[in-house]
Amino acid sequence: MSRAPFLLAPLDVAHDRSGFNSNSEPLNRYLREQVTQDIRRRVAACFVALADGQRITGYYTLASASLLLADLPASTGKKLPRYPTVPAVRMGRLAVDQAFKGQGLGGALLADALDRAARSEIAAFALMVDAKDEAAADFYQHHGFIALPDAPRTLFLPLASF
Repeated sequence: MSRAPFLLAPLDVAHDRSGFNSNSEPLNRYLREQVTQDIRRRVAACFVALADGQRITGYYTLASASLLLADLPASTGKKLPRYPTVPAVRMGRLAVDQAFKGQGLGGALLADALDRAARSEIAAFALMVDAKDEAAADFYQHHGFIALPDAPRTLFLPLASF
């Protein structure tokens, strides 16, 4: 029987964050210096992929959010109630350690985020992301996310489709 290479879990104080290197200093710094405060203040939840017990190989954050109904594509908006906004879950950050790139970990983290958002007992229409660059936007579109017409780096995936 093969063992899963990564364990996905909520971030814990026992997890070693010091060696994480995603090749993005803002993402590395957030994990090392700020995420614990955001968790304590209940403005974000952080989930990590672990290898060998406590080594963080990747992470993502989730927070509550909303999408303006008027910002959604017309074909999507016409199917929703006429409230000014619809509830969403925002994936604020997604990062993979350089040593683990190319192993499908980013897609696995995204799938875990979608699963958590879809299973939540608090209603949300979509998982949304703000892609930091075109490569990130391409990654999300590859996984079925839809860009907002007037903000192509803000993408969403209806949770009912997952």
